[in-house]
Amino acid sequence: MTAHNAYWISSALLSLLYLTSATMYIAKTAWVRTQLAALGYPGYLVPILIAVKVLAVVAILWRISVPLADLVYAGMLFHLLLAAIAHVGVRKLKEAMPAVIGLLLLITSFVTQNAARDLPSPYAAAGEAVVGHASKK
Repeated sequence: MTAHNAYWISSALLSLLYLTSATMYIAKTAWVRTQLAALGYPGYLVPILIAVKVLAVVAILWRISVPLADLVYAGMLFHLLLAAIAHVGVRKLKEAMPAVIGLLLLITSFVTQNAARDLPSPYAAAGEAVVGHASKK
């Protein structure tokens, strides 16, 4: 039951993080473009990131298919890692915190998904084994 709750809480918070970010990208597009430029990214990524963030939440929560959800988890992992690294690279450690928190929520959601979902992910089972093995040491 703990893994079930951990999945839904971490997935809800991760979704909230992504939807809040997408909303901010819509409401403050000019500011977001400036911030992305300061990190070395082109402004044309803003509408792409808005769409991808919203679609990622849909794919995780509705879980249209297990392979698609696993692919979205992988994409979110790379997105959050790159976001954290980009902020650290320009020495804005405080601004990297949402990405770091997102990574922790993502890992929790991914590893506990089989406890809460009817159709199991074969990759999450491997993650459970690694996390379970590490916690036994």
